[in-house]
Order: sequence, then structure tokens, then C-alpha cells
Amino acid sequence: MKYNVEHCIGNRLRCLSRIVDKDFRSSLKAFDITESQLSILFALTKLGKVEQGKIGETLVLERSTVSRNVKLLEKRAIITKSAEYRPEIELTQKGHELVQTLIPIWELLMDSLMDKLGNEGLQNLELLEQKLK
Repeated sequence: MKYNVEHCIGNRLRCLSRIVDKDFRSSLKAFDITESQLSILFALTKLGKVEQGKIGETLVLERSTVSRNVKLLEKRAIITKSAEYRPEIELTQKGHELVQTLIPIWELLMDSLMDKLGNEGLQNLELLEQKLK
């Protein structure tokens, strides 16, 4: 083989994601919400009522991931979804209230991650994103 398995970029990126996800899962467990669901809620806060597909584009999430999470959030009355061919979704009042509750928790997590990465780590992360797009 040309490369050693431990040098696999995809695996290394997924490992980093799992490290961060673990912190998010721990902090969000009491709310029975995942990081993907949190991202959807935050996107809806910013975008308002939007086509469900736009959420996937905005967050770079697979269609199936968005659909599964929208169903779960809709079942909990956190979002509503129209019955159109291209459904639109938006936060309910309960969803807005949940977002307001989650923001300070998310900010604490972000503070912790920012401290761990420092300015150099953040700049390297941005550079990596730019190079891989």
C-alpha cells in the first residue's frame, strides 16, 4: 500500500468529529437532542421557514439525515413541516424556547473547544475547510 492506514484522512477527520460529538452528546443528553438536531434548530432560527432541502444544503447534511431528524423533531412538536411536495419546516414556539435554553449550553461547549484549539487551531481548521471544499 502506498499509505499507512493510520494516515487515512477520512478516518482521522471522523475521529476528530467523534471526539467533539462526545462532548456535545454529553451536554445535550438531558434534552434528548443530537448535535445534528441542534444544528437544524440553529439553522431554522437564522433562516426562518425554509424548504427542508435547504437545511441539508446549508448544513452539508445528507437528505436522509435531515429527514430522519425532522421527523423526530416534528414528533416532539419542536418544528412543524408542511405537507407540500417540497415541504417547508419551521420552529414552533416550543422549538424557539428550546433554542433559547440550549444557546448557553452550546456557548459553554464552544468556549471549551475554542480554548483547546486556540487561535492557531481555529485558523488551521478554517484553512483545512477551504482546501477541502
